[in-house]
Amino acid sequence: MKNTVYGYCRISTMKQKLQRQIDNIKREFPDAVIITEEYTGTTLDRPNWSKLQKRLKSGDTVVFDEVSRMSRNAEEGFALYEDLFNRGVNLVFLKERHIDTEVYRQALQNSVSMTGTDVDCILEGVNKYLMILAKRQIEIAFATAQHEVDYLHQRTSEGVRKAQAEGKQVGRATGSKVETAKAKAAKEVIRKHSKDFNGSLTDAEVIKLTGIARNTYYKYKREMK
Repeated sequence: MKNTVYGYCRISTMKQKLQRQIDNIKREFPDAVIITEEYTGTTLDRPNWSKLQKRLKSGDTVVFDEVSRMSRNAEEGFALYEDLFNRGVNLVFLKERHIDTEVYRQALQNSVSMTGTDVDCILEGVNKYLMILAKRQIEIAFATAQHEVDYLHQRTSEGVRKAQAEGKQVGRATGSKVETAKAKAAKEVIRKHSKDFNGSLTDAEVIKLTGIARNTYYKYKREMK
C-alpha cells in the first residue's frame, strides 16, 4: 500500500491564517494531502486530527509548519510524538527539523552496538544516555512552543489592560456591527440610484441593479435612513 504524506494545519484564533501554514508545507511537500482545523484552542481534542490519527499507517508522514500546530502542551505533545513514532509514522516539523522523527530514529540506529562482553553494561548506559538526550530535545521544543504561546497571551492581556487604563476602546463597541465590503457597495448603489435618496429609479429597478435579495435591500434602506 502506498504511503501518504499529510500536511496538518491548525489555527486557534480568528486572527491566525491557515493559508500561511498550507503554503509553507506545499513549498516543501507539494503532493501533501492537507488537513485543516480551525478555532479549536490548545487541546488535542480535534475532530479532524482524531480522524487523521486513526487513518495513519506505518510509513505515512505528517508535516507540520511548526511543533505548536501539533500541540501547545509539552506533556501531551511528547506523548503523542512517541505514540506516532512507535507506530512507524514519520513526523516533520518545518521550523524545528532537529526533532523530526527521522532524527530520533537516527539516534537509535547510531547507538553503540553491544559486544557480548562485560563492556555491554557501559554501552547500555551510553545508549540510554543518547535516548535521554534525544527525548530532551523533543521536550524542549514542545515546552518552548508552549512558553511562546503563554508569553503572547500575557503580552496581549497587558496591552488590553494598558489600553483600558488609558481610556481607549478595546475591541468592538457594544452594539456595533461590522459592515462587509459587499454591503457597503450595495448601499452606495442604493444611495446613488434610489428615488428615496439621490436617484431616479424605483425599488424594483434598484434591487435588480444591485443583485441583492429583496429583504436585504429594504434592510439596507432602513439602516441608511
